[in-house]
Amino acid sequence: MNPAASRITPPDQRKLVVAEAFHGVSEAWFHPEYWGVSAEPVSSGGRGGAWFIRRDTDNIVLRHYRRGGLMSRIAKKTYFFTGFDRARSVAEHRLLEQLHAAGLPVPEPVAAIVWRYRLFWYQAAILIKRIPGAVTFADCASITNEHLWRRLGKVIRQFHDHGLDHVDLNCDNILVAGEGIYLIDFDRCRLVASGDNKLSSPWRQKNLSRLRRSVEKRCTHLSDEQRQAYWDVLLHAYQHEER
Repeated sequence: MNPAASRITPPDQRKLVVAEAFHGVSEAWFHPEYWGVSAEPVSSGGRGGAWFIRRDTDNIVLRHYRRGGLMSRIAKKTYFFTGFDRARSVAEHRLLEQLHAAGLPVPEPVAAIVWRYRLFWYQAAILIKRIPGAVTFADCASITNEHLWRRLGKVIRQFHDHGLDHVDLNCDNILVAGEGIYLIDFDRCRLVASGDNKLSSPWRQKNLSRLRRSVEKRCTHLSDEQRQAYWDVLLHAYQHEER
């Protein structure tokens, strides 16, 4: 018997959301053992609990939601349940659908699931299409090219102008594939109302400050002078990108 088959949750204890472009997605897809040798654990970034899935038609990424920080010592994979539609996986899937439909550089959403756990808790997972040939920003071979930092500044401005508050903007959540730069991992992110979206808005500055700290932490192969110079290039491109 397939190990995932014995873990199927009763219908009233789960919610499965599937993008219109995908067919045949089942609960079993969210269990890495269902894929066997086609599931490869993601080794870089994040908190674990993610797998690259190889398929004949296209490759996808499976991510189970896990806590970070002090709360992970209490409940590593469970969250307080306030309704299926408010669960983190469903919220991220819906946001990804909006961003993808708007033409922003994000991975295409495939499906999301919520498993209700006892009375007050839930666990969750999401499936997205894998971006071919993508590497994290810090691992990009062209990281010493000013053009890459300039492009990133413009991409972040593009998302911000659309109202996207990416609360965990860091080097591992920025992927580079050829000339394309993509943002990923939109857990707890939101779209800001137009009235609260100005170039000087505090949420924008928090996003940029979060990324700056990540650059200092992850790009240690660059000198202090290089990091500062490249960051100045990024900020200039961000501040002068036309709406």
